[in-house]
Amino acid sequence: MGRHRTSEPQPDWAFRFMALGYRFRDARRSRKDFLQEAGVRPGDTVLDFGCGAGSYVVPAGRMAGDKGTVYALDMHPLALEMVTERARKADLTNVSTVLSDCDTGLPTHSVDVALLYDIYHDLSDPTAVLRELHRVLKPGGILSSHDHHLGATQLKEAIESGGLFRAIREDPLTLTFSPLANEA
Repeated sequence: MGRHRTSEPQPDWAFRFMALGYRFRDARRSRKDFLQEAGVRPGDTVLDFGCGAGSYVVPAGRMAGDKGTVYALDMHPLALEMVTERARKADLTNVSTVLSDCDTGLPTHSVDVALLYDIYHDLSDPTAVLRELHRVLKPGGILSSHDHHLGATQLKEAIESGGLFRAIREDPLTLTFSPLANEA
């Protein structure tokens, strides 16, 4: 199984510090702006891969609505505790957490929108992660990505290099990719 960060989650104190920093970041720019570019709609199934403390989970849960589902995946148990608490405080019942470093456990072709935000630079096995995202995305689904550590060109080339995704749009905040059909 591919690790999406390191072999072990960061210490809880470091994760809490990072989460605090993200709260300040989120106060400056709504995460909903990213999700609007991704095109999250009512009824969508959304996978937030490497969800961290859940910056995108509450707005995605609201946008997907009661008929939609948001899966928040992270390898850090504290991340999922924070996501669960944020969803509870926001009165969202459409959020489920997944403790994993790569494998989602989701059915093939079950996700409308996969989010890969601020995590690509940390992936120790990006090929395994992209394979898993490709597997779970529905035909016509999209991968939305952003990484403040990488430029748009570098991120686009990295994601397209595996031959699983093709960039279809570059917006001010995100890159949007379409999964390529399997050639089996």
